Amino acid sequence: MSAAEARSGRPVALVTGVGRTIGIGAAIAERLAASGWDVAYSYWTPYDGRMAWGVEEGAAEAVGALIEGHGARHLAVSADLADPASPARLFDRVEAGLGPVGALVMSHAESVDSGLLDTTVESFDRHFAVNARASWLLIREFGLRFTGAFGTGRIVALTSDHTAGNLPYGASKGALDRITRAAARELAHLGVTANVVDPGPTDTGWMSEQHKADMVEHTPLARIGTPQDAAHLIDFLCSPQGQWVNGQLLQSSGGLK
Repeated sequence: MSAAEARSGRPVALVTGVGRTIGIGAAIAERLAASGWDVAYSYWTPYDGRMAWGVEEGAAEAVGALIEGHGARHLAVSADLADPASPARLFDRVEAGLGPVGALVMSHAESVDSGLLDTTVESFDRHFAVNARASWLLIREFGLRFTGAFGTGRIVALTSDHTAGNLPYGASKGALDRITRAAARELAHLGVTANVVDPGPTDTGWMSEQHKADMVEHTPLARIGTPQDAAHLIDFLCSPQGQWVNGQLLQSSGGLK
């Protein structure tokens, strides 16, 4: 246990992709804080600025306040994960500020709708740089630096099975799945579990009213997935009780058909 952990009595989780208060990443960060983790989280506002929802001013501070409300320490780090040097710098910042990372939750994504015929090479490469390469580099840093007790380390990645009309996103998420599940075997000597979660369509402000109605119609529970649904599952996977779930791709979409 580091001096930082000894002061707080909490292990440290790193959650990537926490750019908006209504996003899945923010829900995960708050849920882990409520379960006893100190939480570091990364964000990249230039990405949000390129998307239809735009930049949410003050989001990093607002997420920090939510985490503090659970008695946890927090650290927000702006990180361009398209830069291959960024994962190592991110871990350096987190270790210096909070202590060694015991759980890595990857909620970041490049996600621009385009298909086989209209995807540009630049967009394709950026999707793989952020969704696949950065995830590999984050996992590698975690594996190289992990010092926790055998069986306590956790890696969770968020994925998607969307492909048609969303080629670079779906293809790069497929690569992410394989990279993450490989970690369940390759980091076995550390006792680190690694799983992938597909939360299905989740209401984070991007759905039209028609899309929402379609989701309700095709879901047995007659509702839309929320960021908290994914957060509760990831909280379980990061808990001691979730240790036996390893190397899996878990569907968590309410039975959507």
